[in-house]
Amino acid sequence: MQQEMMTVYEQEQIATDVFALTLTGDLVDSMKVAGQFLNILVPQKDLLLRRPISINKIDTEKKQCRLIYRIEGQGTSVLSQLKKGASLDVFGPLGNGYNTDNLKKGQTAFLIGGGIGIPPLYELSRQLKQKGIRVIHFLGFTTKTVMYSVDEFEDLGPTEVSTDDGTYGSTGNVGNLLLEKKQRPDAVFACGSNGLLKTVEQIYEPTVSNIQLSLEARMACGIGACYACVVPLNGNSKIKNAKVCDEGPIFQAGSVVL
Repeated sequence: MQQEMMTVYEQEQIATDVFALTLTGDLVDSMKVAGQFLNILVPQKDLLLRRPISINKIDTEKKQCRLIYRIEGQGTSVLSQLKKGASLDVFGPLGNGYNTDNLKKGQTAFLIGGGIGIPPLYELSRQLKQKGIRVIHFLGFTTKTVMYSVDEFEDLGPTEVSTDDGTYGSTGNVGNLLLEKKQRPDAVFACGSNGLLKTVEQIYEPTVSNIQLSLEARMACGIGACYACVVPLNGNSKIKNAKVCDEGPIFQAGSVVL
């Protein structure tokens, strides 16, 4: 992990309160694994804590990375106002990312995301497709106006969408799409709320051994020093908790208490 003043290359609003921020800098050379995140210092003096944002797309040739985030408070509101050429104090890449080493060409992976948990799955899908893995996406949104990136996912593989209110795709949460699928994949990768991750565990843990879940958590330092983002571990380990920021955010299904 490194720290750099990265430059805003582009920023655009892609849905209601959702923004795509493209940064450029040498830090991109260190971004190899899908599922990691950056810890960004908001350029406003009274906002001391960094904001963790997952990496949505990596372009090492152009030294660019894209982040997709939703306005949740004052910090992300300030970020949304940044224009091309602005500088950002960035720390990362952080976290362990998704492990795809055991997947082989021709196998199938399900990528499951809900809301603002969807962004890191895009870079993962790109990397899996490059390995010859068949990717199938299941994306859930609350309503049509907050949808984003669906066409990009469709370019990589079959994509099914649900909205809670039925304004696009299937009605209900993304778990309903999974219950209708009889196919069992070789691997499952998911990111979203604890409710979504619990559903993924319940559906696939009996039959799929490779299930990787990306947890969302409030963080302070982002490097495991402050213990602000601990999650309880399952099992009989003497260590009772894991830190989402450095021991995660990716965990094998069943290893943590959701």
